[in-house]
Amino acid sequence: QVQLVESGGGLVQAGGSLRLSCAASGRTFSRYAMGWFRQAPGKGREFVAGINWSGSITRYADSVKGRFTISRDNTKNTVLLQMNSLKPEDTAVYYCAADPAGVVTYEYDYWGQGTQVTVSS
Repeated sequence: QVQLVESGGGLVQAGGSLRLSCAASGRTFSRYAMGWFRQAPGKGREFVAGINWSGSITRYADSVKGRFTISRDNTKNTVLLQMNSLKPEDTAVYYCAADPAGVVTYEYDYWGQGTQVTVSS
């Protein structure tokens, strides 16, 4: 089992950048695929980015391709989401997720509590 804690959210102007961090507990972090999702007010949760256990494979939602970058450091049990060129429509609660299968997926077993990202126009 793994526990996830997100940080790095906040308020930023359109065009700005934020870096989200997800700290994971557990000695088997390096075996997990990791993902970022987001949920805007009144909308369902949507996939943002995913990375496989080794970091060699990533996947992004079309809406964030070229602007967001997911990465991981298995020595620090951390996954990052670098968000550049932020838009007001990126405003949402962002969630970190983990899946023991290790491959990039849209379905995850473990979830963090979320961190708020607000982009002002």
